Amino acid sequence: MTLPALPRRVVHGTMIGIIVLDTGFQRLPGDIAHAGTWPFPVQFRVVRGVRPADVIEGDPRHSLEAFRAAIDDLVALGCTAITTSCGFLAAVQDELTRHSPVPFLSSALLQIPMVERILPAGKKPGLVVSDADALTERHFRGIGAAPGLPMAALAFDGPLRRNMREQAAEVDAAAQEAEVVEVVAGLLARHPEVGALIFECANLPPYSAFVSRRFGVPVYDIVTLVRWMHLSLAPPDYAHDGR
Repeated sequence: MTLPALPRRVVHGTMIGIIVLDTGFQRLPGDIAHAGTWPFPVQFRVVRGVRPADVIEGDPRHSLEAFRAAIDDLVALGCTAITTSCGFLAAVQDELTRHSPVPFLSSALLQIPMVERILPAGKKPGLVVSDADALTERHFRGIGAAPGLPMAALAFDGPLRRNMREQAAEVDAAAQEAEVVEVVAGLLARHPEVGALIFECANLPPYSAFVSRRFGVPVYDIVTLVRWMHLSLAPPDYAHDGR
């Protein structure tokens, strides 16, 4: 059997491509756009001129061509799955999946249907989002879930959103963690039926481990989603390892 010729590539050894919005705030380990977050090589691609406000407060469909070009670039570099740095891109999951020749993961919110299925009877996932007012039925439709789940949002003037908005070159990680803990505590107090958390915002995973330990619930974020995807692309080779 003759195998097809492999395509020529400039970059080798990368499977996951990450589309990053045009930002200037400090990224911490655990953030999707910090290279130290990943135990495997990733390829970043910045969509210049597309800011978080354009996606969250505006209509991401106006930036579709920029995202399609980013997908094309990452695929040309050899990426075999692609994700993004903003959970609100769930609104264009369908449009970008139709364009992408490789699996495309727009948002941590894609985990909602699975988490709903696996939780014990009477339990629901709770969402922690950057901006509850901007999250619409279109975002849920894009990831195959229904709206109406328990939800809490970061404060507009809280450290996380303020640092993002002001493009803070240095952030106070402890203050940001305290804000996330406060938001989660309020959500769980209002909704005791919450049995797991889903962090929409791709800047929240630096705090996932502490939140899970503090409240005793599973936390799903963009890192859990991407690591799941990577494991499917490079599964452990139990049949040949060590032979």
